[in-house]
Amino acid sequence: MLAEVLIIVPAVSAFRLNWLSDRLAAARTAALVLDAAPEGMIPPQLTRELLGSVGAITVALKRDDTRRLLASTDMPPEVDHHADLRDVGAWQAVSDAVDTLLAHNGRTIRVVGTPPRGGGFVEIVIDETPLRKAMLRFTRNVLLISFIVTALTGALVYLGLAWMFVRPMRRLTRRMVAFRENPSLPGPELEPMERMDEIGQAEREFVTMQQQIADTLQQKTHLAALGLAVSKINHDLRNLLSSVQLISDRLADIDDPAVQRFTPKLEAALDRAIAYCEHTLAYGKAVEPTPQRRMVALAALIGEVRDTLGLGANEEDGVGWIESIEDGLKVDADPDQLFRILLNLCRNAMEALSARAPNDPKRDQIRITGRREGGTVVIEVADTGPGVPQRARAHLFEPFQGSARRGGTGLGLAIAAELMQAHGGDIQLVPGTIGATFQLRIPDRPVDLEAHRAQRSHG
Repeated sequence: MLAEVLIIVPAVSAFRLNWLSDRLAAARTAALVLDAAPEGMIPPQLTRELLGSVGAITVALKRDDTRRLLASTDMPPEVDHHADLRDVGAWQAVSDAVDTLLAHNGRTIRVVGTPPRGGGFVEIVIDETPLRKAMLRFTRNVLLISFIVTALTGALVYLGLAWMFVRPMRRLTRRMVAFRENPSLPGPELEPMERMDEIGQAEREFVTMQQQIADTLQQKTHLAALGLAVSKINHDLRNLLSSVQLISDRLADIDDPAVQRFTPKLEAALDRAIAYCEHTLAYGKAVEPTPQRRMVALAALIGEVRDTLGLGANEEDGVGWIESIEDGLKVDADPDQLFRILLNLCRNAMEALSARAPNDPKRDQIRITGRREGGTVVIEVADTGPGVPQRARAHLFEPFQGSARRGGTGLGLAIAAELMQAHGGDIQLVPGTIGATFQLRIPDRPVDLEAHRAQRSHG
């Protein structure tokens, strides 16, 4: 609106000046005729025709300090307004144009301009009504043209905005609504535009997010089905293990040194297997039993892991086993949970080494070290295998993500990390080593002085 005012007002003022200039030009021509004719020789009829062609009531000419009335009607009206076109400023022209538009019909104005032969001025008195009507028509036409141009411009801008911004945003919105209503179903393919603005980036990010969410939902669906299958297997497997435990109890009654030596280990393995079955779904509920911590001889616990894996028999072929544990080293941990951690790590190392069979004990080795650093026990499980692939390191301790071998579930390291966190410790892959080296750090429990004093007082 402001732009139209800034355009129309100067245009109307210029139209008024041109209209008056045209009347003055006609008056100059008439003044030449009237001035050249002898006085009294022009018939009244010709005078009226000249005034009618000019559209004036009177025509006067001033030259050499002499003002001469060249033509006039019988009874000239009183002049209501004066307009001097010899020196008109921009603001004066705009003010006069507005005054003409707001004036009433029938007003008489006196217009002064430059004479045809220089010197003095030529002057006409005219009725302002034709000028006002012409200015109103001109203003109406300009407004109409401005409206048409504005409408066309607005339509082009609207179509451009709709094509460039509204259309892709609607497409993206429809895809979001469809994905919200049923995220499990693959919606119509959304090919992101190759545009580098915010809309293009939003489309690319939405496609990436949609794919990630769809993969996550699919994984959750598979996990739910897996949990149902495991719960069924758990029920039947626990019954089978109970039967095997009864058989192991009968084996204990056989008077054979070899049987008597291996029966306790078999019973311990069966007890652990039954306990694992009872807590099979615990990980799926994100709950692990609270560690029942006590001081455990680390060498004995590692020996159980070695015997479970069937290593350390000093065979000429197979995987070599090396232990380096500080004498009398004890760790403040839950023995069953620490056994699970070490068994997972050693089994992973054994499977990695067995992949390049036949094995050589001097080349393919598993090495376990244990030492105390202040109030923390540090255990390292290392192997001389191919190591952990780079692609698996980013999600090494995440469930179903960090498997480093074909067919692996990725649960072993995730369970080990969770159990270590429950002990207040951590597990990490040591970089820059041959093969894979995992380091466990298990801190001792802080001493509760108040409970210690209370125990001593009761003792």
